[in-house]
Amino acid sequence: MNKLWEELKDFKSRVEMVELSHPVSAETPHWAGFPPMEGEEIFNFKEHAFTAMRYSIVSQYGTHIDAPGHFTEGGRMLDELDPKDTILPLVVVDVVDKVKADADYVVTEKDILAHEKIHGTIPEGCFVALRTDWSKRRENFDNIDVNGVSHYPGWSIPACELLIKERKVKAIGHETSDTDASIISNEAGGLPVETYVLAQDIYQIELMRNLDKMPATGGVISVGYPNVVHGPGFSARCFGFYEKEEK
Repeated sequence: MNKLWEELKDFKSRVEMVELSHPVSAETPHWAGFPPMEGEEIFNFKEHAFTAMRYSIVSQYGTHIDAPGHFTEGGRMLDELDPKDTILPLVVVDVVDKVKADADYVVTEKDILAHEKIHGTIPEGCFVALRTDWSKRRENFDNIDVNGVSHYPGWSIPACELLIKERKVKAIGHETSDTDASIISNEAGGLPVETYVLAQDIYQIELMRNLDKMPATGGVISVGYPNVVHGPGFSARCFGFYEKEEK
């Protein structure tokens, strides 16, 4: 057997595989400013002996990848990203308890350092995902109050500076529909954290899920998406892998 095939067979026998993306449908969690996906069957079995659909969907729908060019004029688009950067070591930073106490929680560099104190320094070239368990919400995903103001957690620029400038990560991800905590975007009238992150020429994944099923360190993430020419982003299929426990 080919050596690479042998290694793949061994890999599959040793790991657990976790779905990190939402199924794509009209009910999929998505940014409130975007319309839900629409689908129309344009070929059917009765008339054509096969079925085909036409979908209307925004590029940043459900679990999706944001290319640097999404917020940075002249930044790399999907077709310009390095395929090697779609399979990366995965680190999961857990702030679930802090988010339970404060839905507007802003992740700081202290949270990153606290993670590292327990799990070791975040390695260069990895993907860092923020676990908040926000993906488990079933209603009012953006937590909009009676005054129309949203309340959900997110990153701060100092936390992202630490990850990108000092730890030199390749990508970040989170379970909410924005990089910025809503308290930051509401005050700024924009998305300064997302603007900063994408200006650093890395990509991000938004609206992830099942991060509670991945270990804090030692996992791997695979990110799949259509290779859209000059695409600022698209719905993504992401999988996590981690070593099975020995029995």
